[in-house]
Amino acid sequence: MLDWLNSPAVTVFGASTSWAELLGFATGMLCVLLVVRQHVANWPVGILNVLLLMVVFWSVGLYADAGLQIVYVVLGGYGWWQWTRGTGRDGTTGVRTTTGVEWIGLAIAGVLLTGLLWFFLDRFTGSTVPLPDAFTTALSLLATYGQARKLVESWWLWASVDLVYIPLYGYKGLWLTAILYVAFLGLCGLGWRAWSADLRERSARPDQVGTTVTA
Repeated sequence: MLDWLNSPAVTVFGASTSWAELLGFATGMLCVLLVVRQHVANWPVGILNVLLLMVVFWSVGLYADAGLQIVYVVLGGYGWWQWTRGTGRDGTTGVRTTTGVEWIGLAIAGVLLTGLLWFFLDRFTGSTVPLPDAFTTALSLLATYGQARKLVESWWLWASVDLVYIPLYGYKGLWLTAILYVAFLGLCGLGWRAWSADLRERSARPDQVGTTVTA
């Protein structure tokens, strides 16, 4: 199976694109569209997506990104549970804003994670881009946590990650994945707009605070 996933599927901008990257592109697009709609199916689709991207990243030496996918599987399970366990009157978890305490915690965690990963990648791996790899890994973890908690500002974090990932993947010759993240950047705007509209609607209806749409 791994041999087939790593085998060439198409050529994009002169670079060979594997089946893993091609399938990662398709499942990644579907996953983000489902997140924008606040559909709980985004989590199983997302878990499949990160398993495919794990194969892609390891094959080009993005070791932190490859290892990150394992954490994404765990966070995917957490997000799936978080979105279905229910906190509102309709039995679902609603969109909310990030508190000041959460921002402080996220900032501290981001700095520490980036520093630790940068040190590890620089000293113990053959990564050619240790700092960008570490930064995007750390910020992606924080964005996924925010997505699991339905923090509307998680879209800001994803947009920041995408702005770094696009040139990074281009540099590594992963052009289809780079194009995917250009699309992700646009979907971040749609997601932020949709989640913000949902938040405003619920704020205007106090009896519905904590509810959201799941389909």
